Amino acid sequence: MRFLAPSFPRSLPRLTPLALGFGGSLLLAPGCRAMPAVALHWPTPPRPAIELTRPVLWVALGSRLGPAPGVAAAKAPPLQLKAASGRLELQDASGRTLQGSTLSLRWRERPLQEPLLIERSVLGPFSSFETADQAAQAWRRLGVEPVIAHPAEWEVWAPAGTAPPEGFQVRTWRREVTTRLELEATGADGSVIALQGPLRLKAPAGLRWGKGVFQGPFRLQPNAYGGWSLIEQVPLERYLLGVVPHEIGAGSPAAALAAQAVLARTWALRNSHRYDVDGYHLCSDTQCQVYADPRLAGGAVRRAVQATRGQVLSWQGQPIHAVYHASNGGIAAGFEEAWSGAPLPYLQARPDGPPAFAKRFALPLPAASLPELLRDGRTAYGAGHPLFRWSRQLNATRIRQALEKGPGGVGQPSALKVLERGPSGRVLALAVVGSTGQRVLRLDAIRRTFRQLPSTLFVVRPDGPGRWSFSGGGFGHGAGLSQQGAIDLGGRGWSQQRILAHYYPGTELVPLEVLSGGL
Repeated sequence: MRFLAPSFPRSLPRLTPLALGFGGSLLLAPGCRAMPAVALHWPTPPRPAIELTRPVLWVALGSRLGPAPGVAAAKAPPLQLKAASGRLELQDASGRTLQGSTLSLRWRERPLQEPLLIERSVLGPFSSFETADQAAQAWRRLGVEPVIAHPAEWEVWAPAGTAPPEGFQVRTWRREVTTRLELEATGADGSVIALQGPLRLKAPAGLRWGKGVFQGPFRLQPNAYGGWSLIEQVPLERYLLGVVPHEIGAGSPAAALAAQAVLARTWALRNSHRYDVDGYHLCSDTQCQVYADPRLAGGAVRRAVQATRGQVLSWQGQPIHAVYHASNGGIAAGFEEAWSGAPLPYLQARPDGPPAFAKRFALPLPAASLPELLRDGRTAYGAGHPLFRWSRQLNATRIRQALEKGPGGVGQPSALKVLERGPSGRVLALAVVGSTGQRVLRLDAIRRTFRQLPSTLFVVRPDGPGRWSFSGGGFGHGAGLSQQGAIDLGGRGWSQQRILAHYYPGTELVPLEVLSGGL
């Protein structure tokens, strides 16, 4: 079979299809040692632009398909594709078609024509895409065109030897590879069919994947890490049916559901570059918005999506950072309190409650007032959330183990010190002092490191040798809409527009067709 050459990202100018072994039938001969081609990552097809008149998202239902680390392709379980009913139709890049109610595709390693050296300078890991994006912007200001990737945690990549921006540390990652992971199937006559990616999949009655059924159409294509991804090409409004009930709950008041629909739509468009390096727009898990079977959306969710069809929140002609979370504990956070970056005018720290509450807990909130807020803040909006107030305990062993998973430990922890708080009272910098040094965790890295902590709105105190107690409020980063607050306000009769104006002051609700620039 003739192998088709994929499209290459602009960051790989030195590569050709022949150099990577996609363009011909020659294989790497045993004992032959060629000079390797050099790449930043495995090449992937570019993700498509979104047409605002008929927006379609490419969403990865499975983003890391392939053999588990250390497992040979020949021994890995096959990739099983199952129709909900009827038949599937799979077509590879050469036009070869397979059909069946179930398609079983096997993994194979195909030798490259020449070795491929993948090497890069790496910033990170980072606790979130938002923080990684700030690091990428620091590199762009120096004239570097980096890419943001998510091999396990968020990282920023640039060509090997690129000097880091000021305040960052860089490491070099290098690996030489001689094979490429591909898929094959068995034909009706028993022959082995080597499939040429990307693969296009149609499922007229739906594809059964995970715990749901998805309509598609679908693509199977290589990702930037040497594996494959299963991508659904899903119209934006159908995508929302699979997001809204899982983000805020289908039983929420109509106004809260409508507000969530607007935010989920806005967030998806604003973040459509999130997985550029892998050739699609969004994932389907908590690194994006949770996306599940759209067929299961009930009547209330469908009405909310339909009532807000095509509506987004904008600022200066662009979709806003439509961040949201479960509960803010009574005090909304500013953008810069959750992630590194400049403040945003529509994401400012503020009390989230009636006028008397806002007057009592005026910002910036003094550190001395935070215990009072955490003891007696039940008049705030959204106080019914189960984590509106919470307590946690951490011991030295768990703290040490959590730190050792990151850039480095501090030995045996002996003290926790809050170094800085933001206007909302949230911890911006937390120092962990240990027997071999000190490590300072900042912003979202605090919760990513200590996943037991629901938020950074807390006070911490020693609780005996090697133990610390945390008393806090809220669940999530605290910026933007508090979902429990929206549920509360919807129950009080607030409209969708009033809820959105409350949590994103100064923004404009507009049809997505009027947005400026490309997505």
